[in-house]
Amino acid sequence: MASSPPRVGTLRERPLHAALKRWYAEPGDLVEHPVDGFVIDLVRDGLLIEIQTRSFASMKRKLAALLPDHPVRVVHPIASDCWILKRDDQGAVLSRRLSPKHGKAVDVVAELVSFPTALLESGFTLDVLLVQQEEVRHHESGRAWRRRGWVVDERRLLAVTNRVTIESPADLAGLLPQGLPEQFTTADLATALSRPRRLAQQMTYCLRRVGQVAEVSRNGNAIVYTRV
Repeated sequence: MASSPPRVGTLRERPLHAALKRWYAEPGDLVEHPVDGFVIDLVRDGLLIEIQTRSFASMKRKLAALLPDHPVRVVHPIASDCWILKRDDQGAVLSRRLSPKHGKAVDVVAELVSFPTALLESGFTLDVLLVQQEEVRHHESGRAWRRRGWVVDERRLLAVTNRVTIESPADLAGLLPQGLPEQFTTADLATALSRPRRLAQQMTYCLRRVGQVAEVSRNGNAIVYTRV
């Protein structure tokens, strides 16, 4: 029997995206289903589920078009553990090691800056999946200079270890670390999160756009924020 042709949305599907879609799917879900001119990863009783492993900026137009008429859930993985596997030109494994970088749910704000006010919409939900993954690389001189020529071929899902659901501005504010002063700067927030100041700035931007923090004063060049 001839196999059925792949759906349009799966022709360029990467392994991590495909694995997460299988993990998330439930019996009865419509897969790669057209809705209002867009192809949706999963449709579940009217709920549109989009697996977004890359930049949120690429789906900004899609979300703006769909949210007024449909509930939308965006599913985004963050690697709490990532094993880096390097191969030679023949595909033989050269090494496999655990990356020293360990992601947290709060890292999602680096992508949420593309559309933070979506959290003000009653139909929007963001599911952050903390995952263990494997990143396969090969070496090409002159490319990926930050990784000294090691180019990422693909990312593979090993396990989903936790899920954090954000469906309201209060849920986003719940990612603020305990012990943060009532009034704080992005430097204070970065220290409390053990994250770069850039991420703290992205978080305060998102929280300010959804009414969870406000500027109260300045300390030199630093803005001082407080929870609303």
